[in-house]
Amino acid sequence: MGGLSIWHWLIVLVIVMLVFGTKKLRNIGEDLGGAVKGFKEGMKSAEDKRIETTPPQPGYGGQIVDADLREKLKS
Repeated sequence: MGGLSIWHWLIVLVIVMLVFGTKKLRNIGEDLGGAVKGFKEGMKSAEDKRIETTPPQPGYGGQIVDADLREKLKS
């Protein structure tokens, strides 16, 4: 008694289609898809800008360097 069966969802879908019409529902879907796509592109461009503006970190390229050799490299 607590859950909704597939028949309940089909009846709700038919009522929504009758109230709004299929063309309006299609337009809402396209608008929602465009908004999600724009959001993803915005997040990607923000990530690219963050990577481009981050200065490279000083280091030795991930290699293990002996302490004596490191002192020679500094001077």
